[in-house]
Amino acid sequence: MTETSLHTDLPCIGMHQLPNRVILAPMAGVTDRPFRQRCRELGAGLVVSEMVTSDKRLWNTVKSRTRMNHAGEPGPRAVQIAGGDAEMLAEAAALNAEMGAEIIDINMGCPAKKVCNKAAGSALMRDERLVGEILDAVVRAVDIPVTLKMRTGWCDDTRNALIIARMAESAGIQALSIHGRTRQQKYTGEAEYDTIAAVKAAVSIPIFANGDIDSGEKARHVLDYTGADAVMIGRAAQGNPWIFREINHYLATGQVACGPSDAERAHVMRTHLEALYEFYGDYMGVRIARKHVGWYLATREDGSELKRHFNPLEEPDDQRQFLTRLFGEPEGIARTETQGSHAA
Repeated sequence: MTETSLHTDLPCIGMHQLPNRVILAPMAGVTDRPFRQRCRELGAGLVVSEMVTSDKRLWNTVKSRTRMNHAGEPGPRAVQIAGGDAEMLAEAAALNAEMGAEIIDINMGCPAKKVCNKAAGSALMRDERLVGEILDAVVRAVDIPVTLKMRTGWCDDTRNALIIARMAESAGIQALSIHGRTRQQKYTGEAEYDTIAAVKAAVSIPIFANGDIDSGEKARHVLDYTGADAVMIGRAAQGNPWIFREINHYLATGQVACGPSDAERAHVMRTHLEALYEFYGDYMGVRIARKHVGWYLATREDGSELKRHFNPLEEPDDQRQFLTRLFGEPEGIARTETQGSHAA
């Protein structure tokens, strides 16, 4: 397999050159604006929104409005759209571009049953003709770069990522993200990288490798094994936005970075909570905070017990006081000197 040199040019998506090789994957219910901001601050070279339905009739729902809110975010702003109708996807791409999206990402990777049952997400990979129609329609609809996120195929017997990758390049897709699992696998078993390597060898557009990348060492291995231009981090970032800084540091130095101090962990958690309250309002912010705080606490030996105390809390002040009991008064906590210092 080829080795990705740290001295080669960083990947570009159209006119947008990424500052490093570590990307936050779009995750429904996770990569909202507050979380994207934390990840970007801690070294993510690109962040991608939660998927937005291509059916504009549903855009007036609270969920869609929050998913489409990129106010104040630095560019490039990448918006993922999902659906199974080429015309609707093209229109959704154009409307999102008008609203400030700078990159449109097409979802052909989501394995969720409610998405696949609508012939969207990874279910699209079963219909290569429709895939071609969607790629052509979306690329023609906008003047900004279009990317594609997909899996290796629908199941072991239909690993057609290579076929779709060639179609995508021909259609004008500017970059491909590939999760090293089939839809049938969902998130079980281990990701495989041979398919990603085969796609990288067959096309000239940037390839982003996704699946089971949870450390700097694993990122380095996957980049070397596949020749991919960047890695895309999904579940490993939940409760651990520091992973982007740590991977960047390892890729630049070959050394494992120190994890966040308690002071920095407290600062990031507090900042995240306040951003959730501001973005969603107190009622929804408190409830959405429960899953994020649960992820932050998951690495602690007493994490399960702490979550049992945190989850019943109903008010922002109660959640703030929980963090004060856990870490001490916020006035005595400052950002550590290392925060953001290792981003490459």
